[in-house]
Amino acid sequence: MRVWIDGEVVDGEQARVPVLDHGFLYGDGIFEGMRSFGGRVFRIDDHLDRLGYGARALDLELPGGKPGLRRIVEETLRDDGRPDAYIRLIVSRGVGPLGVDASSCGAPRVTCIVDGLSIFSEEARLRGIAMATVAERRPMGDALDPRIKSLNYLNNVMARMQARRQGADEGLVLNREGAVAEASVANVFVVKDGLLRTPPTSDGSLDGMTRRTVLELSGELGMEARVERLGRIDLLAADEVFLTGTGAGIVRVREFDRQLIGAGEPGPVTTALADAYARRVRE
Repeated sequence: MRVWIDGEVVDGEQARVPVLDHGFLYGDGIFEGMRSFGGRVFRIDDHLDRLGYGARALDLELPGGKPGLRRIVEETLRDDGRPDAYIRLIVSRGVGPLGVDASSCGAPRVTCIVDGLSIFSEEARLRGIAMATVAERRPMGDALDPRIKSLNYLNNVMARMQARRQGADEGLVLNREGAVAEASVANVFVVKDGLLRTPPTSDGSLDGMTRRTVLELSGELGMEARVERLGRIDLLAADEVFLTGTGAGIVRVREFDRQLIGAGEPGPVTTALADAYARRVRE
């Protein structure tokens, strides 16, 4: 692991963040998770644009702006040396006295981590993962807009913990109206009679980059895709269900709430999109 912090790249074990950084104290900050393939960061401009939107929503300055952050990402990736890696770019509010007054903080702190990441085991990916509905609910947009990738991921952490206690690999998170938001760390897609559907961000899902790519690829492959509200019943009735995420890629869901999805075997839509995604990231 290599980490860019305080103007230099160091080993992960050497990287230190002060305890009075408000990102550590209050989750006050934002981040982006990115992937590199063949030494190039996939959709880096889109990731940095999303980081910028989140920063404006939090009234948080991005040191160096988009060009400066891009240089930090690319420098850390080169120093690490792995062509295929996971990159975590973090901007926290910075150091300040105890208390939630953000105006008391100094300059925002930028940290960039380059490492490997495995969301699901290779065995789980090959067989298809098990997913279970969890009790944890996704806050609605009037509480915290889900399009902001803030450092407060407690909701996601609790959802994954609940899924594990149920013997599942991943948790399905609903919003307070009972509509599907997303999985704990991924977007959700369902396929029924060849129609591809995924929930809107207004129901609590992140506008994920892999989600965007899948919607683009579906059009190129001549598949009909819709962004619309889904319920738990839509997953139970689906022919295919899969998850998408920067860390996860495209992952087939074999079992949902202890019931097989379709025949429990890889479906043609998921397979075609996974193949197309693999080609796209290598381009």
